[in-house]
Amino acid sequence: QVQLVESGGGLVQPGGSLKLSCVASRSISNIYVMGWYRQAPDGQRERVAIFTSIFSSFYADSVKGRFTISKDIAKKTIYLQMNNLKPDDTAVYVCGLQYSTPGPRYWGQGTQVTVSS
Repeated sequence: QVQLVESGGGLVQPGGSLKLSCVASRSISNIYVMGWYRQAPDGQRERVAIFTSIFSSFYADSVKGRFTISKDIAKKTIYLQMNNLKPDDTAVYVCGLQYSTPGPRYWGQGTQVTVSS
């Protein structure tokens, strides 16, 4: 199995910035999809910023121009730079990874981001 460990969340004021990290236990050099999701209290997950095998990257409309996803293959790590944060960005941010389709989807435990004054 694959383990994903997120870090970097916290409490920030509106307009502030955070950088999230997700470290994988296996190589991320060849993946079907990998990136960041926002998790609602009922467990539903919304795509925020992901890499795919078809497109270089994808961003939800609500974060375009503010968030940037990046990766470091050698460190088996992806990042999410979040700028100009808004209260509506408050959520648990979860890292997800799928190597192929069909194939299993792996999830981290999530990291809490709270945007409040």
